[in-house]
Amino acid sequence: MEKLKDIRAIAFDADDTLWALQNYFEDVEHEYCELLSAYGKEKEISAALFETESRNMADLGYGCKAFTLSLVENAIRVSHGKVEANVIAQILDLGKSLLHLDAKPLEGVEATLARIREMRTGQEDGSSGERRYRLAVFTKGELMDQENKLWRSGLQRYFDVVSIVSDKKPEAYRRLCREMEVKPEELLMVGNSFKSDIAPALKIGASAVHIPFHTTWAHEKIEEFEHPNLRRISRFAQLLEIL
Repeated sequence: MEKLKDIRAIAFDADDTLWALQNYFEDVEHEYCELLSAYGKEKEISAALFETESRNMADLGYGCKAFTLSLVENAIRVSHGKVEANVIAQILDLGKSLLHLDAKPLEGVEATLARIREMRTGQEDGSSGERRYRLAVFTKGELMDQENKLWRSGLQRYFDVVSIVSDKKPEAYRRLCREMEVKPEELLMVGNSFKSDIAPALKIGASAVHIPFHTTWAHEKIEEFEHPNLRRISRFAQLLEIL
């Protein structure tokens, strides 16, 4: 696999890149649809939830808390106001359960981050000189939730910068470059979402590595494309073959 050159900083998405998350959301959504089965089939309730989330994103953003509010609002909507208080209480408990996930690093993540952090400039094998790369977590979502997951994961010690943003638009990537004191072409973004992690990074002239997760949130699905600065890998540890 062709190596990337002139990279000085590497930013990593968090959810479904460093640790699993989307499968937990899907489990919660399945239980949620069962709680509301008196008001429609699972496919219908899920479709209504998607619409509710889409409408709320401009005001609520992303994350577990926004998701929980959408769960409650959608329950009232699909039941035409008939949903009982005890069901709302169960829905709130489902949403809150997402705030306490163990955030266990995915296979190969911690060992790979440790190897990358040890890389040095000055020799072909990177064994001497200054650190070759500055490392960042660059994720969108709710501040407290994302910070807590990072600490629960035990990965915080590998990163120089932690940046939690409301959305990953190109300007957010430009701000990240300024924070990491690199030019866009010196930044590498690593993530599972083509929409949030790959496309906007490439747009500003950065490089990107796409590591697809086995499931993708419906709001993150877009048409993918090829690009000279894009690499695709199937396992996190394969990053070492590119750097």
